[in-house]
Amino acid sequence: MIDSLFLILSLFALLGAIGMISLENTMHSALSFVVSIMSIAGLYALLNASFLFMVQIIVYAGAIIVLILFMIMFLNIRQEHAPKEPNKFPTMLVVAIVLIPVNYLIFEAFSKMPHIEDFSVKIDGFGDIKMLGVELFNRWLLPFEAISILLLVALIGSVVLARKKERE
Repeated sequence: MIDSLFLILSLFALLGAIGMISLENTMHSALSFVVSIMSIAGLYALLNASFLFMVQIIVYAGAIIVLILFMIMFLNIRQEHAPKEPNKFPTMLVVAIVLIPVNYLIFEAFSKMPHIEDFSVKIDGFGDIKMLGVELFNRWLLPFEAISILLLVALIGSVVLARKKERE
């Protein structure tokens, strides 16, 4: 049952990603991104990573996707304003063919791994928020704060650029 659910969620994640980069309409592309994000959240749930599952749902599917959809609607992007990409599908095909050897190496590495019957989690507190918080605020405090400052600067920069275009 879990294996079939894993395959179904993986298929939806791949189809959502392919739809995101191949669909012409920006709204349809964003909705394909939602399908991909929700499928990845389901994969986290299968791994018993409840915190990552909830973050994926709340932060990515909830906040970021809503922000993307609002920006698409606010900017009123029409198909005739979108950049022309005449070689989009041949380029995607070439990239897929180039990545075949990489996928082959990954499958070879997995096939040489020792076979494990029980995939249950052996570490106490795996997926628990307490372990993540202790690790994040002890060892990774400086990078965490640097990323928050970087996001703040990006937000201020986007507001400044939007106001410049408004004045012109």
